[in-house]
Parts: sequence; structure tokens; C-alpha cells
Amino acid sequence: MAIRWNHLSTTCSLPGTHGPYESSSHQQHFLAPPRRAKPHRPVRPNAVPSNNARQLIESGAIRPIPPREAASAIVDGGYVMLDIRPEWEREKARVAGSLHVPLFVEDRDNGPLTLLKKWVHFGYIGLWTGQNFTTLNSDFVEQVEGKVPDKDARILIACGEGLRSMMAASKLYDRGYRNLGWLAGGFNRSKDRDFPDVEGAEKLQYATIGGASYFFLQLLILLQTVGKD
Repeated sequence: MAIRWNHLSTTCSLPGTHGPYESSSHQQHFLAPPRRAKPHRPVRPNAVPSNNARQLIESGAIRPIPPREAASAIVDGGYVMLDIRPEWEREKARVAGSLHVPLFVEDRDNGPLTLLKKWVHFGYIGLWTGQNFTTLNSDFVEQVEGKVPDKDARILIACGEGLRSMMAASKLYDRGYRNLGWLAGGFNRSKDRDFPDVEGAEKLQYATIGGASYFFLQLLILLQTVGKD
């Protein structure tokens, strides 16, 4: 079989024929397997994957609120603050009147594998930060629904660094809450005057710090104070 290719036609001698067979480029499908048609998928305009918290924030579906604007959002904007930090962080410092539903809780499983994980966690993280070994609160959304049943309520979700609150906001968005705010950067980015009514013995921006790092923080604060004097 002799095949001559060009951009217009193909000429070939086929078995059982007495001359060249010409076909246009639109008739050459017998030379290659047919392409499988792609299934039609309807596209929703402005659709945003609700499981991607960053996309929800960038699209405006979840409103980012910096700490300096949070108090105004609560007083004038009608937001209620939802603190999703674990209990040991909240005990150190918290915004008065805020709701509390932890996204992560202490893992109390004492199985061999969990005990090994706890030991590794303590050696690499717990000793330095003072953080307990945690697990995801499987009842988080249900507990929020118990405290804020109105899906149209304005909720400002807050944590220490802003990462856990992003996850919490995504979960609540998936369950139908549509007026969500996210404390951008978390309490760690806040200043002393951002929240006028704070309860607890520590400052909000230091509440996530514990363990050995807490003593280094206190030493740093002392040196800064002495330097100012």
C-alpha cells in the first residue's frame, strides 16, 4: 500500500481495486480510530467549589475581615463572633460575648498507635508550643447549628492564625450558611486596641503560644520593656 500525504487529499491503492483511490481530508477517518466524544457537562455561571475555602474568600462568598475592623463588624455590622479555637487557647484570652465551638478537640484515644503519635507530637510540637494532640471535632457543624440555627445569620469565624477558621468557614458554607466572615490572619494579627473587651489573663495575639516558646516570649517582652526604659 502506498500512501501519499498532503494537506488536501490522500491517494492510495487499495487491495482489489485497479487504480488509486482518492479521498478528501474529511474522509480519512478510517485511517485513525474515532475520537470519543466528551460528555456534555452543564456549567453553572459563577460556580465556586464550596470545599475550597481560599476560593470562597477570593470570590467574596466569604468576607475577609481584618482584626482592626472586627469590632466594628460585630457592633455595627451585626456579626456574631464564633471562636473555633480549642478550649486551652480560649481560656487564655477571648473576646467577650463570643460563641465557642472548637473545630479540633483533644484526642483522648489511648490506643497503641495514637499513643505513639502523641509521643512524636510531644517531642516535635507539644513541648515547644504547648499544644495538645488533637482530632477533628466530628460534631462541629451540628454544634454550631445548635447555637446559631439561622443560616442567614452573620457569623465572624475566628482562630489563632486564620487557617483553622478557613476550614471551619468552608464546612459551614457547605451546610448552607451564606453570611460568613473570616478573621483574616486570626487573633495573632490583632493589636491591643482592636478588641476593646477581652477576657482572660493573656493577650489575644499570644493565646496560641505555650510550652517552651511561651517562656521565650515572656523573656522577649521583658527585654523590649527594659529597652524602652
